[in-house]
Amino acid sequence: MKLSEIITGCGVISTGADGKREITSICSDSRKVTEGSLFIAVKGYASDGHNYIAQAVASGARAIVFEDRAAAMKQLEGVDLGNIDLVEVGNSRHAVAIIADNFYDHPSSKMTLVGITGTNGKTTTVTLLYNLFMGLGYNCGLLSTIANYVGKKRSETANTTADPITINSLMAEMVNAGCAYCFMEVSSIGVEQERVAGLRFKAGIFSNLTHDHLDYHKTFAEYLRCKKLFFDSLPEDAFAITNIDDRNGLVMVQNTKAKVVTYSLKSIADHNAKVIEESFDGMMLKIDGQEVWTKLIGQHNAYNLLAIYTAAICCGAQKEEALIALSKLESAPGRLETLRGPKGISVVIDYAHTPDAMENVLKTLRDIEPEKELICLFGCGGDRDKTKRPEMAAIAEKMADRIIVTSDNSRTEKTEDILEDIKAGFSKDGLRKSVFIGDRKEAIRSAIMFAPEGATILLAGKGHETYQIIGTEKRHFDEREIVGEVFDSMK
Repeated sequence: MKLSEIITGCGVISTGADGKREITSICSDSRKVTEGSLFIAVKGYASDGHNYIAQAVASGARAIVFEDRAAAMKQLEGVDLGNIDLVEVGNSRHAVAIIADNFYDHPSSKMTLVGITGTNGKTTTVTLLYNLFMGLGYNCGLLSTIANYVGKKRSETANTTADPITINSLMAEMVNAGCAYCFMEVSSIGVEQERVAGLRFKAGIFSNLTHDHLDYHKTFAEYLRCKKLFFDSLPEDAFAITNIDDRNGLVMVQNTKAKVVTYSLKSIADHNAKVIEESFDGMMLKIDGQEVWTKLIGQHNAYNLLAIYTAAICCGAQKEEALIALSKLESAPGRLETLRGPKGISVVIDYAHTPDAMENVLKTLRDIEPEKELICLFGCGGDRDKTKRPEMAAIAEKMADRIIVTSDNSRTEKTEDILEDIKAGFSKDGLRKSVFIGDRKEAIRSAIMFAPEGATILLAGKGHETYQIIGTEKRHFDEREIVGEVFDSMK
């Protein structure tokens, strides 16, 4: 593709190029540059792509997009610029998104693209939407925290919202594979860093807004602003689907140009639901006056299912077929995943890693079996928002009979320091029913081995993850395997 076509609309300030050069690939990672590549120097959160321009040129880049002229020229000192096209832009983060959209021929406009943002429920909602529409006979794509799918082809993922080049590349694959729909998680960080700029969404869903990512956003107001930007950017022919039971539900859509569609369990809305009954096997919901049995449990999943139903209707599904498909859905991996063991013990694995998410899960487990002892095992991630650590302790103290505080992904923080931060959130009563075991495997073993008959044990924080990050090392760590081993030793 010609350079002039690739850089159209990306905010060019100046260029000495005539635009006729043929570009073979685009990248913002200098390690991926090959002969004939266009390299976009992006100022990132941890590193600055301008520092790698010389490396990109040495690897064969024939066009460079940059926003910092002084930094770019310093990298290009002594380089023969006769065979390199230079393009200066106002914002390289925005530019890389537009360039990726152009290079891959606007793939998001060739499918029905649905994005969901919110603190909790994103992965469950997009995964189940993907499963629902696949079940209705459509070929679909999925971009999520757990995995990416092009039809039934799975690939691993690194971030909740990938970089723009990866997103558009995967969407181009989806288009080529005949996908009619794509469902994707949209994180606040992804919005702020313009990873979704240039994408053409048919619908955006807001789930809820609670405490998370303040290590990045610094304030809750900024966190909210970044979420809201997603809805502000939706076009007039899109749907802005919002949970009005959340206090920020209407704030999210107050400036959107899209058609607002509301859902609620508590208020009058375009679509309503009510939990009729529930057990560990599922729950009966009444959605828009129609009863439907689902395999998911918990009020938070009632919200997720109602959001899914609402999105399905907005995307053209009939009410009856949407409800039938909803009844067949099973929970996403690591979301209230229950393992049964000896002595009637139930171990529930869930990704809950925010105060609100953990409270939702603990409330669900308490409501289902109020007479059973409820044990909560959790930790907090290192190098992440520290302010939620004592909050999670307070939630565990309020909801659980016994508590085991342990490691999560400690990363470059000392586990004992994280545990001390959590400890600060307990009262004297909370400390009396808590134990602190830094080794998560040992903590899980202890939780099960010393649990009374019939107890329910929540393992919170890891969910679908099959690894633990200690320092900078990513180690294999699958809670299902550990639980299985302990159960086997008890037989």
